[in-house]
Amino acid sequence: MTDAPAPTCGPSSDKQADCARTQPPTAMAGLADRCETSPRAIAVPIAGAERPVIMGVLNVTPDSFSDGGRFAASDAAIRQGLDLARQGAAIVDVGGESTRPGARRVSAATEQRRVLPVIEGLRAAAADLVISVDTMRASTARAVVQAGASIVNDVSGGLADPDMLRVVADLDCDYICQHWRASSDVMGDHAGYVDVVAEVHAELQERLRAVFAAGIATERVIIDPGLGFAKQRAHDWALIGELASFTALGHRVLVGASRKRFLAQPGDTPVDRDAATAAISLLAAKAGVWAVRVHNPMATVQAFSVLDCCRDSARVLGHPR
Repeated sequence: MTDAPAPTCGPSSDKQADCARTQPPTAMAGLADRCETSPRAIAVPIAGAERPVIMGVLNVTPDSFSDGGRFAASDAAIRQGLDLARQGAAIVDVGGESTRPGARRVSAATEQRRVLPVIEGLRAAAADLVISVDTMRASTARAVVQAGASIVNDVSGGLADPDMLRVVADLDCDYICQHWRASSDVMGDHAGYVDVVAEVHAELQERLRAVFAAGIATERVIIDPGLGFAKQRAHDWALIGELASFTALGHRVLVGASRKRFLAQPGDTPVDRDAATAAISLLAAKAGVWAVRVHNPMATVQAFSVLDCCRDSARVLGHPR
């Protein structure tokens, strides 16, 4: 795949672009030298002060709302995972169970049969790629970390499986704790709020107390406000408008808005929402979030490059933003 052109202020070579994704924009001096000499390890990337990490979405389910099962076959999924990384994803998030509205649960055996060959294939093809796995099951979490994943992305925040938090504590891996109220097939029935921002804050903090009581280290925890999960369109937009209040809680924050229904326009398809997703990524960057989870990393890379150029020009003119 040929990368789309980025604004000219960014790095020009593939190697420089790869390094730049993990460097804060204020540390660009001597970039080429650092790219040549700095070792790369399988470690969860730390966002720069002004640019979030990009997490690429890799659904390996036959019923994904976004790609309609295009990557259900392991070989296709591995190719797509590597392409996400080439586009600019520092993390690839693999999911073997759909959490789209209305989706029903699959068995642990089915989920693991879908994700484990993909993780193993990605690890064999790109030994330094950071892999996250989207799962609500403790048994799957254990299996995927043993296979090479570094992050457990639990959309239920430990509510779907009572063993999840204990297992994650034993694994000593990074853990994404998302706001969640009910499984996908019934979550629309639980989308009632008086003050959605305050209630999501309170419910996340309740889950964090359980997370820490289970022995998961504070520095391992990432929070996610759960856009689209037991939320109506107005709720999602209210949360987007208050992202800075989530970063103020003191934990890394992940935002997953990509292609979701609250971004929809009449007659569109999920793929048509990539520009809107990139706009949300910019809002997330302004709010100081740690990472954005997207289906099309290149669109967000280009949006971040525009933001970097604006900031760089403002500094040159003596008006930092």
